[in-house]
Amino acid sequence: MRRFFYASSNSTDTAYPKLSTFPIGANIELTESIVHHWCRVLRATIGDKGVLFDGFGGEYQVQLQTVGKKHAAVTLLAHVSDERTAPIISQIGLVMSRGERMDYAIQKSTELGVTAIQLLSSHHGEVNLKPAQVEKKLAQWQQVAIAACEQCGLNRPPLIMAPLSINDWLHQVADSDQQLAVSPLISKLSQDAYYQVLKQPADLRLQLSVPAPDQPASPESLPLVLRKQSPYIELLIGPEGGLSDDECEQAASVGFTPWQIGSRVLRTETAPVVALATLHALRH
Repeated sequence: MRRFFYASSNSTDTAYPKLSTFPIGANIELTESIVHHWCRVLRATIGDKGVLFDGFGGEYQVQLQTVGKKHAAVTLLAHVSDERTAPIISQIGLVMSRGERMDYAIQKSTELGVTAIQLLSSHHGEVNLKPAQVEKKLAQWQQVAIAACEQCGLNRPPLIMAPLSINDWLHQVADSDQQLAVSPLISKLSQDAYYQVLKQPADLRLQLSVPAPDQPASPESLPLVLRKQSPYIELLIGPEGGLSDDECEQAASVGFTPWQIGSRVLRTETAPVVALATLHALRH
């Protein structure tokens, strides 16, 4: 069955309740984006079944009851509590790259269960968004992550967080009252308890680094951290040109440990995939 993200907030004034507020058997209006994709693009008809998830836990099997030009409604048939979230909580500080490379990094990181991606600009980075561009690009990249969730079966989309300079990100202090700067599409979802761990200090901070003979291949503390029930790991991934010496020093000063994965130099869009896959492999 087709899966669709039921956004409880968006960039317009329209707001939708969480799916959990409705009883099984209730009829609910679909969001504009689902109506467009399911009913117009995919030409769904009355009686077709699908799956909705809103990021607040589990998913709902639904059946189309009415279809109009601009509106459609479904009946909630059943709730499935399966979460499918990764056992490792992970936030990637990712220096932005151009075009399809950035889309690829976000898409594949989502499929591998990343919890959040903090967009970064850096000294050697090739992308620096102007203030007027931020909201549009943030919505675009958040939608890439949501589409990946719809495809792969995840029920809690990762948060794609508004760009910061790498200096600001490295020196921001964990603050339980801070707001997670995300697209309006997931502003309500970002306040859910599941994502609040992102405001706490990580169990381990790892900087993916270029292989060097004088560095250990893997931090000694990594196996111990991975044995925790729900370890929280932050990853720092630089641009194609690498982090500057100053940025590496700043990362080290706030607890980032260099991590070399193999003997090859990975591209910036490949590094998140390899890092997340390696963490999950080591976990098991």
